[in-house]
Amino acid sequence: MPHDALSRSPLLGWLAVVSVAMGIFAIVTAEILPIGLLTSIGSTFGISDGTAGLTMTMPGVLAAVSAPVVTVAVGRLDRRMLLCGLMLLLAVANVLAATATSYPVVVTSRALVGVVIGGFWSIGAGLAARLVRPERVGVATAVIFSAVPLGSVFGVPAGTFIAQFGGWRTAFVMLGALTVIVLVALVAVLPPLPAAQPVRLAALVDLVRGRTGRTALVLTVLVVTAHFGTYTYVTPFLQQVTGVGSVTPFLLVFGIAGVVGNFVAGTTVRHRLRVTLIASAAALASATVLLLVFGTEPSGATMLLVLWGLAYGAVPVCSQSWFTAAAAGVTEAASVLFTSSFQATIALGAVLGGVVVDASSPSMLMVLGSGVALLAVLGATRSMSPQESVSP
Repeated sequence: MPHDALSRSPLLGWLAVVSVAMGIFAIVTAEILPIGLLTSIGSTFGISDGTAGLTMTMPGVLAAVSAPVVTVAVGRLDRRMLLCGLMLLLAVANVLAATATSYPVVVTSRALVGVVIGGFWSIGAGLAARLVRPERVGVATAVIFSAVPLGSVFGVPAGTFIAQFGGWRTAFVMLGALTVIVLVALVAVLPPLPAAQPVRLAALVDLVRGRTGRTALVLTVLVVTAHFGTYTYVTPFLQQVTGVGSVTPFLLVFGIAGVVGNFVAGTTVRHRLRVTLIASAAALASATVLLLVFGTEPSGATMLLVLWGLAYGAVPVCSQSWFTAAAAGVTEAASVLFTSSFQATIALGAVLGGVVVDASSPSMLMVLGSGVALLAVLGATRSMSPQESVSP
């Protein structure tokens, strides 16, 4: 274990942890911000909701590619320089989206977001051990990971709220300003972070070849496809089926439930990983299909979004834990594969969801998403859990 933190002030170490968490918060918000803005973006450029869904697809595709490529390519480059450079790129991407005069420019800005996601998350997720003392690594890791659901709780609803009054471009301007603040924080408090052990491509290949790694990959693809294939288009569903004008309160409720689900899963995955994933996928399947019955009223939609949020909040924790168990100590390789597969599947879900929405309706999309989640339940039920197949 690196001992960078032993010679530094504990306060500076925690400030560095918070700055990394802020960076992840910014990139999570940047990635999923269009979920609440799809209709507005589509109206501006005269495109359908499905085509506007490319704003979700593009970051996922580029993040899936950049996670292994950037991490392997940078070799022993100082991680502090890399994280600061990626945050600067995110600021540029947000400004580009805010000033775009055509939809292809928006898609280009989203491609830049994808590069940032793949590189920053793969490196930043494993930095806790280098920023705080060994006995505090667990808490620091939890702080960094909490930025993911918090991006849904505050980032997306806040962006949607801003867009209601200032337009969707203003939401990207505000996010760009936040990104610059995060960049300043990273420059100020992150210590030099030379690479402890460069990630080799062979380590990633070996991880996928193993049975536990393959299982983690398949389950991640199924659950994340089910979620993002439906949640990307939850705004059209709420507007067309539920009949609400503002979706901000509904997205906020979903995000809060996601935070709760994240921390609940964090307490159960160590000894009940497979059970936690099965429960999560089953709840996701139930929530999406029941929206057709009870989602026609705001109260019913709210309750089901709470269930959905609780379910999805557990997914990143379960997926990351399964990959980590399969990696047998190669933590950075596990983070890279988790990031790559997760982001690729976000893109896949958004694309498939867009095809279904344009060809049928948001309601049909919810039915199909529920079916995919049930496949994940079946796969997890029939598989061997990491605790059973990998030694502690």
